[in-house]
Amino acid sequence: MTESLLLPAPAGPSGSPGTAERVLPLRRPGRWAAAIVVLVLVSQAAHGLITNPFYQWDRFAYWFVRPVIVEGLLITLQVTAYSAVLGLAGGVLLALGRLSGNAVLRSVSWTYVWLFRSVPLIVVLLFLYNLSALYPTLSIGVPFGPAFLTFDESRLATDIVVAVVGLSLSEAAYAAEIVRAGVLSVDQGQHEAAAALGLPRRYQFARIVFPQALRSIVPSYVNQLIGLLKATSLVFYVSLLDLFGSVQSLASTYPGDVVPLLLVATVWYVLLTSLVSVVQFYVERYYARGALRAVPPTPLQRARAGLRDLWIRFRKETAP
Repeated sequence: MTESLLLPAPAGPSGSPGTAERVLPLRRPGRWAAAIVVLVLVSQAAHGLITNPFYQWDRFAYWFVRPVIVEGLLITLQVTAYSAVLGLAGGVLLALGRLSGNAVLRSVSWTYVWLFRSVPLIVVLLFLYNLSALYPTLSIGVPFGPAFLTFDESRLATDIVVAVVGLSLSEAAYAAEIVRAGVLSVDQGQHEAAAALGLPRRYQFARIVFPQALRSIVPSYVNQLIGLLKATSLVFYVSLLDLFGSVQSLASTYPGDVVPLLLVATVWYVLLTSLVSVVQFYVERYYARGALRAVPPTPLQRARAGLRDLWIRFRKETAP
């Protein structure tokens, strides 16, 4: 809100004071000085980034869309998509277990969340990658009895399967807390009203509670996807050449291009996370309907409003 001073209007022709008041905005020289300092610093940083030959921008342009980089990028997107879907599905099941009235389900779900939020993701990936040393074969059958079907674990657990399973197991623990928090955010009166109607518990959750919980779940989980996207860089340590793995492999072959290759990975990750951030903004804007009196303006609407305010202020300040 712009602060302003109210000044009396000049006296009329007869010498009587004017009845109207002129509004003059308060001057803020400190803000303009700070803005100028920030612009100078940003300009210097951009100039150094562009003109420093150490970054080798010509080599950056050469590597940016090379087939090996694009293939690694596609693997990153593939692993992220699979892990996001499986992690969210596992998170919903774990959240239901934590909210269950059954003590066994509550205890097992809590233990799972506690364990996988405590163990670093790289440890989970490395453990799964070496799981064949502990369990060479996997079987399906009667517990403590004969096996009906046997699998060779080394052939079943390919590099991409290990990466997706490891990321999904870890992601499910965080998704469970997001889903549980969303369900708990629904007003208790909604639960009581659904129960008073005599609706089955499954119907209460699927048609009344969960749709309202999505207002809190979806924006938070879209934000979680940004962390998942960056966490895929760890699958390089289980021999999967994703975007970061491709860059690391090329850097060992072309040691003179280490910096431009790292810049290639950085720019691609920034672009991908920016796209997810755009999706997050519009998802949050969509679910804000009904909760806010007015939905938040889009960046384009903010830019138009800012330019309009600057133009109005400029006209007021330059008016005679």
